[in-house]
Amino acid sequence: MNPLVYIIILNWNGKDLTLVCLESLTKILYDNYKILVVDNGSIDDSVSAIKLEYPNVDILQLKKNTGYAEGNNAGFEYTKKQNPKYIIFLNNDTNVDENFIEPLVSPLIDKSEVQQTAPKIFYADDPNKIWYASGKVNKWLGLVYHNGIRKKDSIKYSESQPTDYATGCCFCMSCKDFEEIGGFDTSFPMYGEDVDLSLRIKSFGKNILYVPNSIIWHKVSASVGGELSILKIKRKILGLIKLFNKHTNILQKFTIAFSWLVSIPLILLKIIYLKIKKNYYEKKC
Repeated sequence: MNPLVYIIILNWNGKDLTLVCLESLTKILYDNYKILVVDNGSIDDSVSAIKLEYPNVDILQLKKNTGYAEGNNAGFEYTKKQNPKYIIFLNNDTNVDENFIEPLVSPLIDKSEVQQTAPKIFYADDPNKIWYASGKVNKWLGLVYHNGIRKKDSIKYSESQPTDYATGCCFCMSCKDFEEIGGFDTSFPMYGEDVDLSLRIKSFGKNILYVPNSIIWHKVSASVGGELSILKIKRKILGLIKLFNKHTNILQKFTIAFSWLVSIPLILLKIIYLKIKKNYYEKKC
């Protein structure tokens, strides 16, 4: 039998999304896994609906919305009593391929220098368009970005390779490594805690591996109004400020400040353009 893998799914008033995600998980071919839904104080009857539809799924009910980092840390503490070997953190706004677990676990077994693995992630509403195919962090310019984002899938994105970070949408680690590194930093405001975790892993000389043979589909930023929502943009900026303040030296902070003065207006213009383009195609359809 394969080593036990626990999948942790965080839910906050996302009943319908979570039920769809759980449905896709029922088709997994891996032979030794458990699922935990951490409910972050939902008021939309999520818990009762999940219990009714999926009575074998574990549920941890938190009294309030504690956020991504604290909620997932609580979920990890809950799973420890089952003594799993590996943990997968998975967004509730995802669907998974039936074979997504084994490719994430294998490198953690076979390569001692690898401490974190991440799958290839597609947009759920455009299943051949990439959302994440590894990631880059530039500490001199203050940039964090996904490789391949909004690109059509190709052989270029089908080779396993080291990545600067694993997105919090989905990644796998051994429980031992996650605990030893201290879990998620709960001081982050929803965005940035995943990159922070990866940078801490790399600071100990370990690697993060992008694994394209593991595939999931993502309904991007469903909990905050979509990929281009103002709420998401605000939280991402706050997260980036904290991230680079924590992980850069004085000189890098100076170059980042200059870079952001130039780039932020351009990014805002791009967001406006993408929103207009999206609205145009939605009306046209």
